[in-house]
Amino acid sequence: MVEAGIAATGSEVIGTMEAMQAMTLDYLKTRQQFGKPIGDNQALQHRAAEMLVAMEQGRSMAMLATMSLEEEDAAERARSISMAKVGIGQAGRFVSQNAVQLHGGIGMTEEYAVGHFFRRVMVIEHLFGDTATHLDRLADQVA
Repeated sequence: MVEAGIAATGSEVIGTMEAMQAMTLDYLKTRQQFGKPIGDNQALQHRAAEMLVAMEQGRSMAMLATMSLEEEDAAERARSISMAKVGIGQAGRFVSQNAVQLHGGIGMTEEYAVGHFFRRVMVIEHLFGDTATHLDRLADQVA
């Protein structure tokens, strides 16, 4: 069942975002520039907070996807799953891109896990239809 696959990979994205968020916060606390942690910069604190908000929105959508698997109405189930896929995809992309950017050049190296997490989230976004595909499905249901 494709819908179960979407729900399962959505949960994987949430776990991946949690790991990237934790690694990013740790990096912001430990990376020193001009004699103080870069996490003291208010703009970077705001970025980290925005990542947390996106991750929690994605978590809510992953819960929706999981709960929707029990929905008996196939059209309603498909609609909820598509909404969840879009929300998780958008949140995953936002958190991943910001984690890499906040880590700087090290974020995309093979030796650092954030780059691996980023690539995994991008692959999952395209599994079972990407964000644009599911937005089109939702638009077709409205029209």
